[in-house]
Amino acid sequence: MNLVIIWAIAANCFQETIRDRVLYFLAFYGLLLAIAWPLLREISANTQDKIFLDFGLGVMGLFGAIVAIFIGTGLINKEIEKRTVLVLIPKPISRAEFILGKHLGLSAVLGVMVTGMMGIYLGLLSWAGIAYPLGSIFIAVVYLFLQLALIIAVSIVFGVFTSSILAILFTFGVYLMGNFTTDLVELVRLNENPAIKRLIEILYLILPDLSRLDLKNEAVYGLTKLNIELLTHGLYGIFYTVVLLAIAILIFAQREF
Repeated sequence: MNLVIIWAIAANCFQETIRDRVLYFLAFYGLLLAIAWPLLREISANTQDKIFLDFGLGVMGLFGAIVAIFIGTGLINKEIEKRTVLVLIPKPISRAEFILGKHLGLSAVLGVMVTGMMGIYLGLLSWAGIAYPLGSIFIAVVYLFLQLALIIAVSIVFGVFTSSILAILFTFGVYLMGNFTTDLVELVRLNENPAIKRLIEILYLILPDLSRLDLKNEAVYGLTKLNIELLTHGLYGIFYTVVLLAIAILIFAQREF
């Protein structure tokens, strides 16, 4: 596997995605927070600071997920539909390098995007005079990036063998279910139907547990601290991403063009 080729594909993907004006999300994010702050002061009494802290991190995750899903599902599918893959694949580029380069490129875009939103977020908090736990927020944002990298991998898996619309729907479904895996465990306990119980258990085992990488609630109260459990969650996200990329490479390798 040639790292130079992977880097070249990633750089090209990064430039193309930036040209798609995804960074306009930064301006929209700042505008949304600027509008939300005075509104929250009006409708909440003594908890507006905590609500605003949570709101800012929540919107950051939502915007990142939108880009990961809508852009990620088209990374490979777009090349297939436009037939540009016919030009790229015959060159000395393996399909694994192609997949990894695309994932790395979009991950870099989301890294820039999340960093920019974090800068806007902290700037507005400082301007509004809201005290915030910087260390906890930083850790939460790092884990948000790991979650988004995992979602990109999910979107690539669906994008290599389905249409763009179906890939978006499937990835969005995994995103929603992945954020409610703890609720699936509760459903297993409450449900008495063996067939449904078994189905829920299978879904729990297969779907990525995105809630492990969602630390915004803990970050708001300054409870996020690096420990063995947190590091385990981070390794879980990285491992799951690697497995998904391996599956995407395997499926893509079987396709004929």
